[in-house]
Amino acid sequence: MENNWVRLQGSVLTEPLFSHKSYGEAFYRFILGAARKSGYIDRIPVMLSQRLMGKEPPKVNAYATLLGQIRTYNEPLEGRSRLHITAFAREFQILEEEEEDQNQVCLSGFLCKPPVYRKSPMGREICDLLLAVNRMYGKSDYIPCIAWGRNAAYTANLAVGTPLRTEGRIQSRTYIKKQESGLSEERTAYEVSLLKIEE
Repeated sequence: MENNWVRLQGSVLTEPLFSHKSYGEAFYRFILGAARKSGYIDRIPVMLSQRLMGKEPPKVNAYATLLGQIRTYNEPLEGRSRLHITAFAREFQILEEEEEDQNQVCLSGFLCKPPVYRKSPMGREICDLLLAVNRMYGKSDYIPCIAWGRNAAYTANLAVGTPLRTEGRIQSRTYIKKQESGLSEERTAYEVSLLKIEE
């Protein structure tokens, strides 16, 4: 887990729902809410095995802590591929008392697409990155990241293949997606907001 770890602590926002089975073990998905200092709550998808969950699934509003990795997978959707991000739990525990929410991510990987640099309407520098992080059995996770300010300016001209070590947090944001039919749908995007970057 040295090149990919996430530590989360917050409130369970949804009931765990069955996701899939792998090598005979059942996995469940739910949303964990982790509050920022601003008060905004990031809604983070969590993948939890039956073994870690135990006999009692976590209840809505329970306060939990987990340590794991960020995992990504692609889902075919409307003839295109949609990237899903989840916090894959390696350790999980329900806490009896609420503590300070946590949302920490550390990733070491390689830049696998050219950075996309832009400025917000307020003039803030932003840079979108896609980081390939290797895991066991020859697989990789492709994790969207976003850098701000000086970090954005620094990463804007990095070459594809540049090795990076980063620290940050998972953030969620909602947006409106217009369909070809003309209808609009609210969706949630997930990315790692980078606080520290080094080659």
